[in-house]
Amino acid sequence: MESGTPLSGGQRALIRESWRRVSGSPVQHGLVLFTRLFDLDPDLLPLFQYNCKQFASPQECLSAPEFLDHIRKVMVVIDAAVSHLENLSCLEEYLCNLGKKHQAVGVKAESFSTVGESLLYMLEKCLGAAFSPEVQEAWSKLYNSVVKAMQRGWETLPEGD
Repeated sequence: MESGTPLSGGQRALIRESWRRVSGSPVQHGLVLFTRLFDLDPDLLPLFQYNCKQFASPQECLSAPEFLDHIRKVMVVIDAAVSHLENLSCLEEYLCNLGKKHQAVGVKAESFSTVGESLLYMLEKCLGAAFSPEVQEAWSKLYNSVVKAMQRGWETLPEGD
């Protein structure tokens, strides 16, 4: 998986340590991430529909059992990336397919920058003083590698307008 500048051993260690502190409460921390996401871009709310039900508010969405399952899945993807830091390329096909699925439900590639901001916000809130500039840089590099792989899923589908 092409990732621009590869993660250094120190960056991988920072990611693993910070994720160890966050991963024990995936739904709680995922709620922080998605609350921030809806604060930054409320227009993303309509993308989350279950059984053709539109949510009237972010709070309604964030408390729906189906959405809590989505949060768990997002946290599993992050966990997989952290678990495969030495060999992110083994996740290439999975992430590319995940990108296709997101495109199929109407997610725009540009929205992933807002998701990235929300991920860093969640890490900062959950880690407190341990969220150093070095931790932020390491996570940004990892996230960018994951998003690049997902965006390759966009490239294999025709743009629908």
